[in-house]
Amino acid sequence: MKTLTKEMQAALTPLRAIELLKEGNKRFVSNLKINRNLLQQVNETSEGQHPFAVILSCIDSRTSAELIFDQGLGDVFSVRIAGNVLNEDILGSMEFACKVAGAKVIAVLGHSKCGAIKGACDGVKLGNLSALLEKIQPAIKAETSISANRNASNSEFVEKVASLNVILTMDQIMERSPLLKEMIDSNEVAIIGGMYNVDSGLVEFYEKDELLSSDELLSAGLEK
Repeated sequence: MKTLTKEMQAALTPLRAIELLKEGNKRFVSNLKINRNLLQQVNETSEGQHPFAVILSCIDSRTSAELIFDQGLGDVFSVRIAGNVLNEDILGSMEFACKVAGAKVIAVLGHSKCGAIKGACDGVKLGNLSALLEKIQPAIKAETSISANRNASNSEFVEKVASLNVILTMDQIMERSPLLKEMIDSNEVAIIGGMYNVDSGLVEFYEKDELLSSDELLSAGLEK
């Protein structure tokens, strides 16, 4: 597998970048990862990097984006934070990745059985973690199909909140970064979400058209 060059990155369309992630996850699940010379990639990226994607995922030890999408050195920018939540620093990092470094797709990756989601569902308070978990509350509020046992003991509720958290984060990226929204609207960059299943290794993908409506955002306290 060749190391990405500036020319190869420039030739990629956002749709092709999405396909590269999907193809990579298929290889991962099939245990057919591409043969890479990582030391060679170290040498070939020593003077610069040209990743095709920026991926926001959880710090969970089972959710390494490079492994899940079968990517090598220099292929993706990887942003990891508990609960794959969004903040100003992450937005700035995404803006750098896309506007300055040329990435063609923004991916938000949640996962099943997420400890951060469970903690938020149970209202856990613990030092600085409390403020982080508070960022997941809009997804909890947006989940209205389950009225009983809205806590971590209810696995269905947890997974629905995790899924909504990904979709809300995608929408927040569009709302909170005019720069990224302009790039997405002009098809310079694509945005996609996904839920990684820690049991199977599969990623279920969410497209841009699955973002929440204005009314749903209002009900979650995330006004457009």
